[in-house]
Amino acid sequence: MIGLKRLWATLIDNIARLGDITRFLLRLLIATPAALVRFDLVLEQVYNAGVLSLIIVMLSGLFVGMVLGLQGFQLLQRFGSEEALGTATAIGLVKELGPVVTALLFAGRAGTALASEIGLMRATDQLSAMEMMAVDPVRRVVVPRFLGGVIAMPLLAAIFSMIGLYGAQLIGVQLMGIDSGSFWSQMRGGVALADVNQGIVKSLIFGVACSLIAVYEGYNASPTAEGVGRATTRTVVTSAVMTLFLDYLITAMFL
Repeated sequence: MIGLKRLWATLIDNIARLGDITRFLLRLLIATPAALVRFDLVLEQVYNAGVLSLIIVMLSGLFVGMVLGLQGFQLLQRFGSEEALGTATAIGLVKELGPVVTALLFAGRAGTALASEIGLMRATDQLSAMEMMAVDPVRRVVVPRFLGGVIAMPLLAAIFSMIGLYGAQLIGVQLMGIDSGSFWSQMRGGVALADVNQGIVKSLIFGVACSLIAVYEGYNASPTAEGVGRATTRTVVTSAVMTLFLDYLITAMFL
């Protein structure tokens, strides 16, 4: 009975938390038009969330593409279709690995930075000071960071996919000896616009989810060092689980 009560209490808490996050998202959307007046703040957060994450995204994309090139070549070699390596890696990167891995990297790097920054502002009473001065902290602090993450995510996913294709080309063409013309021509002919659209939709939704979770956890963090640490941890864990869950839902919808 005690286990059932705890399970029920956990379920109720999670439902209430989901409702709280939904209300917070509506609050962000309502404050977005006013926040766009200071678009320079949004561009600054695009730099913080996107440009500062470029190195880890590009390195990860290169090595993921090289691994795809190795594994894909060995698999396709069994069927005598090595020239289709470009198509296989492009579809895998654009539709699946690009958006998903980028979202996980974004949560680990930019998401934790957003949550800890806003959480520290909560712990040092900077947000309360803004409210005392009749400045809405959601519009001034939270919304620009949320929009910066949403804008940066599709761009990072596109860069990840491009670098990944370059890594696959290094392995397939330079190392394994696949004809370069066949590699690129089959890739252009095999990747449809629907595949690209699916990747764009995924990256946009992942950007909204990861950015929302990061700013929500930071804004509602307990005003202590331990509270900020817990908010940062919850940001990474929740963003990773939500990314994989949404990835399944979106893939099922497109199919």
